[in-house]
Amino acid sequence: MGKIPSREEAYELLKKYTRTESLIKHALSVEAVMRYAARQKDEDENKWGVIGLVHDLDYEMYPEQHCKMTEKILREEDWDEEYIRAILSHGWGLVTDIEPVSELEKTLFAIDELTGLITACALVRPSKSVSDLTIKSVKKKWGNKQFAAGANREIIQKGAEMLDIELDKLIDLTIMGMREAAEELGL
Repeated sequence: MGKIPSREEAYELLKKYTRTESLIKHALSVEAVMRYAARQKDEDENKWGVIGLVHDLDYEMYPEQHCKMTEKILREEDWDEEYIRAILSHGWGLVTDIEPVSELEKTLFAIDELTGLITACALVRPSKSVSDLTIKSVKKKWGNKQFAAGANREIIQKGAEMLDIELDKLIDLTIMGMREAAEELGL
């Protein structure tokens, strides 16, 4: 068994490889939603949060080697295998062949892209906040493929199906998780 990192260790590692404010905020968004989801499912909040926090660790410095460099970095840091596998599974079908199987992995896969869509939805509101963002507002933007074009709706939908929940419930879970970190996210 490898190292179980603390939130502080994970954040330090993130800051070492990620400088862009938007990517750090994305990591914090995913962390917040993963922590919220873990509490809803009575799971290990710290584990889920740390995995969410560093899931895109290599994205800024090594975009062409996304997930591959994260695996290398985390192995060098002697991180626990379960953490590494979970992080790699979020790139399933795009940059890895590691299919999400655990509830944690499926949740990360499902909410990663969705946090980006929800951030974009919040930023076009008069309040520029997730505090008054509704499922209905997100669904309204869902159909406009030009809006937040980088948020892959197919992956979000596939994630909801893997979790066996309705898209509306996944959107609600993600909004609620992001609300808990709204100040830190600037939303």
